[in-house]
Amino acid sequence: MSEPGRKLDTPSTRRTISFNLDSDVVGMYSERVARFLGTGRYLAIQTVVVIVWIALNLVAVSIRWDPYPFILLNLAFSTQAAYAAPLILLAQNRQENRDRVSLEEDRLRSAQTKADTEFLARELAAVRLAVGDTVTRDYLRKELDDLLDELTERLGATADDEPSGGPGTRDRTR
Repeated sequence: MSEPGRKLDTPSTRRTISFNLDSDVVGMYSERVARFLGTGRYLAIQTVVVIVWIALNLVAVSIRWDPYPFILLNLAFSTQAAYAAPLILLAQNRQENRDRVSLEEDRLRSAQTKADTEFLARELAAVRLAVGDTVTRDYLRKELDDLLDELTERLGATADDEPSGGPGTRDRTR
């Protein structure tokens, strides 16, 4: 049964120790470790440590801490792998998230660039149409020359049709 004085509708208060770890800080350090584990420097250091480990355990009989099957060395490698694999996966997940954000930004930037290009193409087409409707100097000169030729022809034809008295004179004898 329940303790006297304790209400069943209220949860019990248990104090637990909680760790407040910032996931970004943990992720940042895990990426550093994962980057280090993938370098040639790390492989060189690990190779030297393994060679020294094996040499000391084979040659120095008095200080053998891990005889021939090297079980402690295998345990060390297993422990390293147990921690390295999750750290590498965490780093890959964080990189995947960054790549996803970068891809989304690239997609938005590409869409904006396409919209800007289409707008500029429409503006350029409008300018070309406006320039096409604009009278150029050569076009105006040709039109004026044609008009002058036409006026000259009309004046020449009118001068031939008028009586010898010239324009504006009338026969008043009627």
